[in-house]
Amino acid sequence: MRLFAGLGNPGQKYRHNRHNVGFVVVEEIARRHSFAPWRKRFHGQTAEGTLDGERVVLLRPETFMNDSGRSVAEAANFFKIAPGEVVVFHDELELPPQKLRVKVGGGIAGHNGLRSISEHIGNDYKRVRIGIGHPGIKDLVHAYVLHDFAKADGPWLEALADIIAENAGLLATDKDASFQNKVHLAMLAKGFGESGAANEK
Repeated sequence: MRLFAGLGNPGQKYRHNRHNVGFVVVEEIARRHSFAPWRKRFHGQTAEGTLDGERVVLLRPETFMNDSGRSVAEAANFFKIAPGEVVVFHDELELPPQKLRVKVGGGIAGHNGLRSISEHIGNDYKRVRIGIGHPGIKDLVHAYVLHDFAKADGPWLEALADIIAENAGLLATDKDASFQNKVHLAMLAKGFGESGAANEK
């Protein structure tokens, strides 16, 4: 059994923010794979279903980003899911837009959602890092992540969420390298992500 947590802030005000890309992804997984309806619990909302024969609980924490770990820990404890079976989808400033990387453990690079999760369940969970780019100046980061995606970002964001959802079963069955590669190739096929850096760490 796996817990897929998409990070973001609750409420219509934040819905289209760069910081909310994790919500976008888990919502698309739920839609594409006909998961059960979302329901409120664990200080968030969950939807349950299966991916490639593996039972998966999707989670959207509604604690606000800085306290995401409380929601993730409650869900993981309830279902007895180990940190290694938790997958967190989050925005990544250090990757260019359209790019995606999967890693287990590692640093949190100033991401308050990851910091909160690591404080609650340790650091050995899987991260799906979804590139949103960097504003270039550290002082602008807060406003940048809490600002809506630009209209021009819509096509690649929609394509990436769709491709992640299509291949999510690979994550649920620990085929991380295959997942990352398939996403990269599918984005290329749609005309996105041309820099060809599928194997960067």
